[in-house]
Formats: sequence, structure tokens, C-alpha cells
Amino acid sequence: MTLEQQAVRPPAQSRGAGPAGQQPRRRSRREEILEIAVGLFATRGYHGVSMDDIGAAAGVTGPALYHHFAGKEAMLVAALIPVSEQLLAGGKERIAEASDDPAAALATLVDFHVEFALANPAVIALHLHELDRLPDEPRRQIRRLQRLYVEEWVGTLTALRAGELTDGEARVLAHAAFGLMNSTPFLGGEVDRTRRAELLRAATLSALQG
Repeated sequence: MTLEQQAVRPPAQSRGAGPAGQQPRRRSRREEILEIAVGLFATRGYHGVSMDDIGAAAGVTGPALYHHFAGKEAMLVAALIPVSEQLLAGGKERIAEASDDPAAALATLVDFHVEFALANPAVIALHLHELDRLPDEPRRQIRRLQRLYVEEWVGTLTALRAGELTDGEARVLAHAAFGLMNSTPFLGGEVDRTRRAELLRAATLSALQG
């Protein structure tokens, strides 16, 4: 499956059926268009895609497309800010669930992020290559959310390796871990998803636990 075919989704743990027994919520037409736009941006680059390209791929005419989004910038904002918010919220939730067990907190953080990275390679590609296309304010908002997410990992690492790592050193390790886990846009399909998840988890934990 190519990046262009990947869906824009909330992180895997925040999707689902809601209350037990209910079916997952059906995506809106706006969400479907955003999915297509993100896939195109990720494979062709922001400047390589026009609104006409997006409309053609989505089967939507120009006026109908602008009914959902003011333009390409609005699509990038709609794709990147919610994901950054959900990563931060999901990271905090998992740390809280692990309570006073830093090792368990780290393991669940790694599981959480690996699942996100495998489910959302197109979104990761946008973060890596297209974030600077955004206007100042949404870009600052995303950077702030990213920094806060990193600090959740830093706090977990310094608690786990107390007296061994400074905050700065833990931050270096956290960014290195993201480099490992966020490699999913560059991974081929020769290894099945379950095994890819196992390899990414093992490599990340090995890098972080020392």
C-alpha cells in the first residue's frame, strides 16, 4: 500500500466503536477528502498537488471542495493539529494508567506510538516534510504540542533511569526513539504489519532502556 492510499485517522487507540456494541463512526465526506489530500501531499509534495488534483482524486468539483476547505493550507492544519493533540492526550493517558511504574509507562508509550506510526505513515511524512508550509500560528501550535509530548517521554525516562540521565540526555534519547518509530513512511511491505510492530517496539525499547 502506498502513502497515497493511507487513511488520515486519529491514532489507533482513539478510534473505535465508542460504547460497547456500537459500530465505528462512519467518516464524513470532509474526512474522506482530507484523507485523499494528505496522501497526495505525502507522495507528491505540497507544491506538487493542486486543489484541482485533490478534487479530481476525490471526485469533487471545485465549488464543492471549497465548501469543505478554504485551501491547501487549511487541509494541512486540519490534518496535523488534531493528530498532535491526540498524541499528547494519548501519551498522558497511558502514563497515568501506568501510575508509579516507569518501566510499564515506557512500554505502553512505545506501544502507543508504534501503533500510531504504523497506522499513519502519510501524516508522519507531512510532519517531516511539510510542516514549514503552515502559517506561523498553527506551526507554533503544533511545535508546542510536540514539545509537550516529548516532555512526557522525558519525565518517564528520567524516572526509569533516575540518577543516570539528565533531562537533556533523556530528551536526546526520546528524539532518537521517535526517529526509529517514525520510520514507517519509508518501510516497504515485505515484512507484515505485526512483525514490523514487534521490530519497532524492540528496537525502541533497546535504545531507551540502556
